[in-house]
Amino acid sequence: MDSRQAIEDLLYQVQSGRMDVTRATDVLRDLPFIELGHTKLDLHRSLRTGLPEVIYAAGKTSEQVCDIFLRMQARGNVLATRVSPEMAQRVQAVCPDARYHELGRTLTWVKNEIAFRDGRIAIVTAGTSDLAVAEEARVTCRMMGSHGEIISDVGVAGVHRLFDKLDQIRRARVIIVVAGMEGALASVIGGLVHQPIIAVPTSIGYGANFGGLSALLGMLTSCAGGVTVVNIDNGFGAACAACKINNL
Repeated sequence: MDSRQAIEDLLYQVQSGRMDVTRATDVLRDLPFIELGHTKLDLHRSLRTGLPEVIYAAGKTSEQVCDIFLRMQARGNVLATRVSPEMAQRVQAVCPDARYHELGRTLTWVKNEIAFRDGRIAIVTAGTSDLAVAEEARVTCRMMGSHGEIISDVGVAGVHRLFDKLDQIRRARVIIVVAGMEGALASVIGGLVHQPIIAVPTSIGYGANFGGLSALLGMLTSCAGGVTVVNIDNGFGAACAACKINNL
C-alpha cells in the first residue's frame, strides 16, 4: 500500500467510525518517515512526487540495505539499485522471494501487483557494453509501472542497425538513449523522432572518454532539440523521468 492509499484508508476508517480521531492522529504522526537510526525511511515520497522511495545501495553496508529492505516490505513493492552480489545474498537469505538482476545490479520484491500504465518506453543502447545501465533503467521502469523495452547495439558506428529498428523506436511514448564513447546516438535519434528523449551518457570508452565526461558533454551540446540529459551511468534517473512523462 502506497502513502496515498494508506492515508485514504485511514480517513475512510475515521469517517465510518472504525477508528477514533486519537488513534488516527497517532498513525498520521508515524506516516511521514520511519527512523531506523542509520536511515530515515521516507514514507510520503510517492504522495509528494508520484514515485516511491527507492534504496540506493552503493555506500551502504549489507546490513543496512537488508534492514531498509525488510522495513520497506511492509509498505509495498521494493526496489534497490547499485546492489552488489554480496548485498543481494544477504537480503535473499531473509527474503528468498527478492529477485536479483545481476546485469543492472538491482534487487526487487513485488508485494502488490504492478499496475502498468499505457504507453511504452524504448531504452536504446549504442553498444552491448551499455547494457548494464539500460537494464537498470528497464527494471526501474517496470517497478514504476511502465513497460520498458531494450533495443541494443544500434550505435552510430553502424547506423544502418538503427534504421532497421526505427519503426519500433517510434512506437514508444518516451525514448531513453544510453551511449558511451562520444554519445552521438542521442543526437542522431533526436533528429529522427518526435518523442521526448532522455539521454544517458555512460562511462564506456577509451581514455579520452574521461569516464563518461565526453559523452556527457556531447549530449549536453546536442544540436537536436528536445534531448534532455541525466548524469553519467544514471539509468535509474532516466527511467524516473521517463515514467513521469509516461504517467501524464
